[in-house]
This record gives sequence, structure tokens and C-alpha cells, in this order.
Amino acid sequence: MIRIATGADADAFHAIYAPHVLEGVATFETVPPGVHAMRERVLTRLEHYPWLVWEEAGAVLAYAYASRFRERAAYDWIAETSIYVRPDAQRRGIARRLYGTLLETLRLQGLHQAMGVITLPGATSVAAHEAMGFSAAGVWRQAGYKLGQWWDVGVWQKTLSDPANPPAPVIPFRDLCEQPVWQMLLARSD
Repeated sequence: MIRIATGADADAFHAIYAPHVLEGVATFETVPPGVHAMRERVLTRLEHYPWLVWEEAGAVLAYAYASRFRERAAYDWIAETSIYVRPDAQRRGIARRLYGTLLETLRLQGLHQAMGVITLPGATSVAAHEAMGFSAAGVWRQAGYKLGQWWDVGVWQKTLSDPANPPAPVIPFRDLCEQPVWQMLLARSD
């Protein structure tokens, strides 16, 4: 089942995320943030952006969220997206369904573009993003240093809707999640 994240999910999120911090390069964080910080991240992001959970039998198997891509007001209609899936839940179609719901939510909010930022080579993540309709938009060479080496970072971009001129203000997620259109999306996702 897909649902909105809560602060109570912070333990599960931290358990999924910490190995990526310590052993991988999907994130450039080098110290696990801790459960309290994860809780704060969830609660802060939910004001404006979706943070969704895939849950089965009371266990969080995956989470996906969006965040602001850049700080300037001109970037209001673009968001960076992220997804993390527990290793034992991979290759079951969970990521595709959860990420698809996240992207559709962003479209309903009035966002125009979604950006996936991927540490390269990142073949699995690249393939997943391209399967979801993202296309390569550029590479930041030697953008991050982690685990004893420099890493390139690729940017993948997906158009969510045709741009309006002028665009309507983006609907904050806290407002969208109360609307019937989003409730119907969530019901269809199960």
C-alpha cells in the first residue's frame, strides 16, 4: 500500500538509508543523519512536497520523496526526486509504482519538471529513471568525493506537464493531499 509518510516512519527510513550513506554513493552524505534528523526531514518536506511510503504488513519497504531543486523563485516548478527501496524488496515493481505515484503527485501540484540526480555509473538507477520517462540532461564531472574517489553525477529530467505562460502557483502538498483528485490517485495506486 502507498501512503503519506509520517514522523513515526523515521526509524524505518533511517534503517533503509544508513547503508547508502555508509557503503554506497546513491547519496553523498557521509554520516548517517540519525532518526531525529530523518523525522525532521519528513515533517519539513511534507509542507510543500510529497514523501510517500510503500508499506506491507506494517513494514516500510520503500520511500520516495521530492524536494526543492534550487532556491531561486524561478525554479518553483521543478523538483528533485529520490527513492530508496529495502534490498529484500527490490525487483518486485515497488519502485516503479511508488515513483510513478510520486511523479503524478508532482504533476497534480502543478510542477512542470522532475529531476533525478544520479551518481554515475549508476546503471540500475539510470535504467529505472529512463523506464519512467526521464532522459539524460547533463553530467557534473567529479562532483563529489566519497569512499576514496571522485564521482560524476548525472542529471535526468522528466517533463510532467506542458508549461503554462504564466504558470499557476504550485499547490503545496499539504493542500493537495486533502483534495479528492489526490485521494483518487492514492486509491488507484494500491
